[in-house]
Amino acid sequence: MPVIHQNYCDSMCQLISVFVNISKSDGTVSEQVKPFAAQRGDTLYYESISLARQYYPTKQTGYDSVNFSHYNKKPENNTFKLFVFDMDSTLIDAEVIDELAKAAGVEEKVSRITEAAMSGEMDYTESFQMRVSSLKGLSYDKALAETGKIQLMPGAAELIQYIHENGGKTAMLTCGFSIMADKVKEQLGLDYVYSNDLVVKDGYLTGEATGPLMVTNAKEVVLGELVKKTGIPFEECLVVGDGANDICLFEKAGFSIAFNAKPRVQEKAHAVVSKKDLRSVIPILESVTAPTGMSAPSESNSNAEN
Repeated sequence: MPVIHQNYCDSMCQLISVFVNISKSDGTVSEQVKPFAAQRGDTLYYESISLARQYYPTKQTGYDSVNFSHYNKKPENNTFKLFVFDMDSTLIDAEVIDELAKAAGVEEKVSRITEAAMSGEMDYTESFQMRVSSLKGLSYDKALAETGKIQLMPGAAELIQYIHENGGKTAMLTCGFSIMADKVKEQLGLDYVYSNDLVVKDGYLTGEATGPLMVTNAKEVVLGELVKKTGIPFEECLVVGDGANDICLFEKAGFSIAFNAKPRVQEKAHAVVSKKDLRSVIPILESVTAPTGMSAPSESNSNAEN
């Protein structure tokens, strides 16, 4: 993987929006650049076309579009050791509770609540309890079968592999359930996973759940525990998520990426990826960090292949 010199990171953090499109067929580049100077008076320095052609090899990697947005602050360092992900609609291409609701025949009701919760229009604790209670009576075997149909988000395996190859640790903090989270951990080889459990009695869901991530801002508490466990400080954590319940993580971490997220979540993130392909996160990591195990590139090797 190519490494982008820190000077590019400096300039990228001066953007309020950069949208780069690269055609898979011929590698042509189109650009739309809106300088941070429009609101902040900062100097804009960004060689978008040459940088895109050099560092977004779409024919090899399948990168299609990346939307860098809301660089509200520049990272204080370029070393991130712990990469923290949400599960639903981030590492997997579904909302697990919505899929279970479909199996239980209450899809429309639960989907409306999920949408309101992820948009921040509804208290998360209340929405969680309402959705879980709607699953009462669903057989565990049927729930297990439904989760077996759920696919990883495109690019998830490649992104996690990239992080691990460069010495980073990975964690998944999900308010979803171990019935799916355990599978994702195994498939991706994640280092740490925190999730909730659906309560089962006599082979059926009771409409209850247990676990550490059932209330508003619970993810912040769990991240704090993980920071203590690993010895990696908050400023060396990079978070990727899509929901309103990830905002508390965005506020604690050194860098945050809103992935296919709602507007309220995008506004709180350092960067935004609007394409549903986690490979699009890799160029952002290259631009803002030298993952542990990689040296920050010098001027002389800013174009070197990793």
